[in-house]
Amino acid sequence: MENVLTVPAELLHRQLTTVFTTWGMNPDHADTAATIMVETDLSGVDSHGVGMLPYYQIAVREGRLDPRATPTIANDRGPAALIDGHHCIGHVAAHLAMTTAIDKAKEHGIGVTAVTNSTHYGAAGWYARMAADHGLIAISLTNSPPLLVPINGRDPALGTNPIAFAAPARDKARPVLLDMATTAVAYGKVSIARRAGKPIPEGWALTPEGTPETDSAAAAIARRLSPLGGTRKLGGHKGYGLALMVEILCATLTGARMNRNETGHFFLALDPAAFRTAEAFEEDLEELLTRMRGIAPIDPAQPVLIPGDPEHDETVRRREGGIPMVPTLVEEVRGVCAESGAAFILKTQA
Repeated sequence: MENVLTVPAELLHRQLTTVFTTWGMNPDHADTAATIMVETDLSGVDSHGVGMLPYYQIAVREGRLDPRATPTIANDRGPAALIDGHHCIGHVAAHLAMTTAIDKAKEHGIGVTAVTNSTHYGAAGWYARMAADHGLIAISLTNSPPLLVPINGRDPALGTNPIAFAAPARDKARPVLLDMATTAVAYGKVSIARRAGKPIPEGWALTPEGTPETDSAAAAIARRLSPLGGTRKLGGHKGYGLALMVEILCATLTGARMNRNETGHFFLALDPAAFRTAEAFEEDLEELLTRMRGIAPIDPAQPVLIPGDPEHDETVRRREGGIPMVPTLVEEVRGVCAESGAAFILKTQA
């Protein structure tokens, strides 16, 4: 791609931890957050990796994110638990919550955890994948600041409120991994287009008057995204309904209130062995995935894929070739370093 620079994953990890520790973050927390962000970029989900760093810097500046905070377990009851993030960076609270859900699933067959008083946690799919690596089925949800304009509405009222689902497959490196926003796209994709100076497709975003917006810079300012499906005729009411479901599980259930700049998360981990042998589940899932991949494609060059396949293939490419960053993003990272007092250590190559 033209004007795209590449950065080795290890160097990007060091840059992020340098910023985080300069903020005053515990080194272990800095490593956790940086690892999640870099692995997200490696998978090709550029909307939720290092591209979020300028947003986190603003949150620190405005006091909405406390980099020194440590999440704690507020309520623990059998297979369920509530974690209080104390406004720490969301990756750290979410990592604790999914780790707790995994432990409970191994003990009880099911683990359900939720987080209150948190902040943006990156890509929902990373946490679902975390459980799949332990042989568990998982769901990961989060709410976020209002961006989605409901069907028949004028103003944004819900976040992109993503839904992620993972299931462990026989090929451990390729679990089923679905990660989808309940808006037409994640807001980060609007930011990617803005940084690249490119328009966005009609159907992603709306103007304040409710008409389609294709100017990425204007869409980034207006912050009005269409629900998944777009119009009611095309199923937009389903995207809106799913976003509302996520809001209830992540905010209403946990007590995270958006008017107090609080974000909530919800995680479920399920052990297949609670229902049948893990081997039998794995065998039947392998048959299902083989059948899906074996469906005759319209274009032989574009076979039927399983959710998670593109991210797996992109990770292989980027581990070898580096993580692409447009110059605008590199300069935004430089700006974060200048404001925070952290050393700027990125070395890029075209």
